[in-house]
Amino acid sequence: MATRALTVTHPDGSVESLGDIDIAFPILHGPWGEDGTIQGMLELVGLPYVGSGVLASALGMDKHFTKSVLLQAGIPVAPWQTVTAHQWRTAPDAVRAAAEALGLPAFVKPARAGSSVGVTKVSDRADLGAAIEIALAEDDRALIESALVGREVEIAVLGGRPGEPSRASVAGEVVVSGRDFYDFAAKYLDAPGIDLICPADLSEAELADMADLAVRAFDAIGGEGLARVDFFLTADGFVVNEINTMPGFTPISMFPRCWQESGLSYPDLIDELIQVALARAAA
Repeated sequence: MATRALTVTHPDGSVESLGDIDIAFPILHGPWGEDGTIQGMLELVGLPYVGSGVLASALGMDKHFTKSVLLQAGIPVAPWQTVTAHQWRTAPDAVRAAAEALGLPAFVKPARAGSSVGVTKVSDRADLGAAIEIALAEDDRALIESALVGREVEIAVLGGRPGEPSRASVAGEVVVSGRDFYDFAAKYLDAPGIDLICPADLSEAELADMADLAVRAFDAIGGEGLARVDFFLTADGFVVNEINTMPGFTPISMFPRCWQESGLSYPDLIDELIQVALARAAA
């Protein structure tokens, strides 16, 4: 007999039943959480879940392929070079030359890691090697990405029910005043030097442009349910930095805050995400 009963195994080895589960809300970050792995497991057991499916989750997690897909869709992204661990071991001079062609400062990031883990801002070419090593400790591929000058702005996207369009919230802004960038400590440990402002001070035209690009980016990767799309607002316009298919839900996270400022309360946001997921499963 088919069942949706789940169990949890505690550190002491004891097993506890969670009972029959109607839907899963995988608020998990990083590898095995938002990269399509657990989404695939939930697909295999036939359990409905909130958020993007296997492909969109994997694309959103992999910065190289996110950029490749968005570029193909005509959505601006920061220039980058992708470096494999093998390339770094066997041809470091070629890697350094490619990085220097992008110019400094630059960011070095693991291709597949979340929450700014393994990310380094490089302002001196002498620091490039150490930054690549840090990134490659988290993944076997790293991105070297041009640092853009502009405001860091973010917007939340909600996918619609089958046949309905995706929609975007008001925007928020990350103001960096005492740190090199919005790193892990600032995101999750409430470290100083970062101010999160919502709603961001944008004109109606700027917000409309940003919302349009965010929805286009979400649809380009096949996103479902939710995402937070991060931008740089440069002198030449908006540039997509990343798409987070399972954004943070802490009290200081921008995704729920943007929707609260758009008139959707935290409980109503959770309910909407669940109802959208159930509608998708029933389609």
